[in-house]
Amino acid sequence: MATIIVATSSPPLVDGGHLVMARELVSALEACGHRAALLVTPQNRFGRQGAAYLAAWLTDVSMAHDGQRVDQVISLRYPAYAVRHDRQVVWLNHRMREYYDLWDQFSSGLSSQALIKERCRRAMIHGADRYLLTKAQRRFAISATVQARLQKWGGISADVLHPPPPVRPYRNNSYGDFVFAVSRLSPLKRFDLLLRALSQPIAQHIRCVIAGEGSEAETLVRLSGQLGLQGRVTFAGRLDESALLDHYANCRAVVFPTFNEDYGFVTVEAFASGKAVITCRDSGGPAELVRDGQNGLVVDPSPEALAGALAAASNDRTLAIRLGEAAAQQVGRMSWEDAVRRLVL
Repeated sequence: MATIIVATSSPPLVDGGHLVMARELVSALEACGHRAALLVTPQNRFGRQGAAYLAAWLTDVSMAHDGQRVDQVISLRYPAYAVRHDRQVVWLNHRMREYYDLWDQFSSGLSSQALIKERCRRAMIHGADRYLLTKAQRRFAISATVQARLQKWGGISADVLHPPPPVRPYRNNSYGDFVFAVSRLSPLKRFDLLLRALSQPIAQHIRCVIAGEGSEAETLVRLSGQLGLQGRVTFAGRLDESALLDHYANCRAVVFPTFNEDYGFVTVEAFASGKAVITCRDSGGPAELVRDGQNGLVVDPSPEALAGALAAASNDRTLAIRLGEAAAQQVGRMSWEDAVRRLVL
């Protein structure tokens, strides 16, 4: 039995997928006989990440409070991988995306003075990340998307290890008369694309439930009204676990049109509920797991293409069942026990 710290980071008052993954990993380590605990390091607001890196770097996790040695750290995201331990495995969710794959769109709106400042910060973060990540004994990425970013920005190698779905009582009650979309309501999730797809003539009979909270909530509700989707699109807000599982269990399919997603538990949770996932070719992690025509549908990121996929799943219940059954078989081969076996030194 090893004593293992799972280290991640989080801004205040956020409980996203990164914390779900961290808690699931702690539980899996304990189920495999290890002593495990979660450590959450600071993730300061934008512009103050240097202090968060320093705070993590000054955190020595080599010994527990009772004097027992900590045998290993498994760190999951920036800047938690800066904690100090001589046996560390990184299972990377992502680095600070504004300084990596989202740099072009982030920097495009900056003033010349702000751009100089952010270029300096970016260079420092790149240097710190390269040093810290190359010190790890092993490196895994949660998707080939994250793996490719590591290679592109830093020449850092990592193996892909897809996280299994969180341990929940998934079930499949029926292939109902609505498609389901759930995630944080932010621009990168592209629920505006979903709404525009639902307004296409081929999809005007389709009902959709959108769940989640976020900065785009009011914008999406307003767009839904402008597109004449009242009565067909329901904004369900934040769902507790029971309600979330009910929606997975009773929908026809799950739609996840996100842009360049790190991974997204939505995909594997839908699979675990026996439901196909409709996603886009540039959706990143989801497009790695969804095989077009086998366990879901993968289309171009346009309203017309997405509308066609929504109509195909909604009009053909047999197709939705076939894809959903294949999805359930695929996710059934993923386990937290296997993940622990690869992550523990």
